[in-house]
Amino acid sequence: MQINLRKAMFVLPNLFTVSSIFLGFYALTLSAGEATPAQLYQAALAIFFAMFFDAFDGRVARMTKTQSDFGVQLDSLADVISFGAAPALLVYKWALAPLGFVGLFFSFAFAACGALRLARFNVLAQRGDKGSSAFFVGLPIPLAAGTITALVIAHYKEFGAATNPATRVPVLVVVALLSFLMVSTVRYRTFKDVHLSARSLSAFVLASAVGLAVAYATRASFALVVYMGAYIAMGLAESLFEKARTLDRSRLPPAVRAELDADEALEPGPEDVDGDKAEQDEYI
Repeated sequence: MQINLRKAMFVLPNLFTVSSIFLGFYALTLSAGEATPAQLYQAALAIFFAMFFDAFDGRVARMTKTQSDFGVQLDSLADVISFGAAPALLVYKWALAPLGFVGLFFSFAFAACGALRLARFNVLAQRGDKGSSAFFVGLPIPLAAGTITALVIAHYKEFGAATNPATRVPVLVVVALLSFLMVSTVRYRTFKDVHLSARSLSAFVLASAVGLAVAYATRASFALVVYMGAYIAMGLAESLFEKARTLDRSRLPPAVRAELDADEALEPGPEDVDGDKAEQDEYI
């Protein structure tokens, strides 16, 4: 029996996606029932590892030239399970269950907003309107899930127990913020327009040094929380800065605004740096 290598290559990226689904399902089974802090920690690790498979399935598809609509849809369904339902149940059992219906509602809101973000992305992709490859519109669902898992992992490493009453309301606020950011129009950098240079290398070294300093001063698990929080804060800050700049420009005379718009239109965008439009990860 001969194996069609081309057809076999189409299976490869889908194996990454299915692996992400398995880890999400595994996290759900660990979080269900009377889950212990150790089981919730394992569930958080499962979701965290699912992020790696999710990050590579699209890249494997492009490397093997096996992109397909089937893969895109499968990946969206995988994200709903692994980064929507799984972290929603995890954070509910970890911190929000004692809050009753309020905790249940906000846990569900996280999963629902993640599904809405994925649906919006797929619709825009079908219309050919995914926007600039330099930015995500709204916080990507894997990063929202990663923030929750980072909190669970860091808390378990520090305290080794479930949350106490004092931490439940702050966790609720974080979940509400993540849910809002996923369906918002706040733009988050993909960093696909960043090219290797002395400036970008210096920024990478500085970010790594800050992470190592935080890990040394506290625990390594907290470095991930700091990175996630910094990325979320950066998107919010850039969005507020852009709104302020737009407001200031609206006060200028029409002729001056038109001249500024014309000058910006002549500037090369992220798509023009290499002569081709930078490709946005279609799976996030």
